[in-house]
Amino acid sequence: MSSMTTTPHADHYRDLAGKFTSRIEAVPADKWENPSPCEGWTARDVVRHVIDTQRDIVGVVDLVLDEGPSVDTDPLGAWNTTRESMQKILDAPDLGGREYDGHFGRTTLAATVDGFHCFDLVVHGWDLARAVGTDETIPTADLQWVDSVATSLGENLRMSGVCGPAVSAPENADAQTRLLAHLGRAV
Repeated sequence: MSSMTTTPHADHYRDLAGKFTSRIEAVPADKWENPSPCEGWTARDVVRHVIDTQRDIVGVVDLVLDEGPSVDTDPLGAWNTTRESMQKILDAPDLGGREYDGHFGRTTLAATVDGFHCFDLVVHGWDLARAVGTDETIPTADLQWVDSVATSLGENLRMSGVCGPAVSAPENADAQTRLLAHLGRAV
């Protein structure tokens, strides 16, 4: 009997990718072309972005994710193929542990997926929910984790392609609204 290999990065991805999957599953069929909070993107484009960035990052360590259906015809199927393929990589320490020179110095694929791509799963999960009118609640632990990542990034959070400028949150805003405003999302 074989047992699944787990690492903290693999387990974190498994948890957040599962939550992102639930957000995709909740999208009504007629809402995929709704505009998202990401300027110029539809709900479908949000999923496309998450898939594309995960496909791109594995290439820096000479890996490839499995090909699945097109996000244009089957967003959930496209995501499930990407998620399952990425999970296999992260569950294999020799693959997830492959090193490369990243923006902040020498790192591993697993650390990058955990620090940046998991961040995207939470934030773009909210973008997707906002676009299609489903439950936008971010679990408290995930909210706190995203806040810690955003804080650790400092001004790098505002680099092109990460987050836009912060927007104002109402004075009595809850933690989720304050964090989303910090990430440039008007709520």
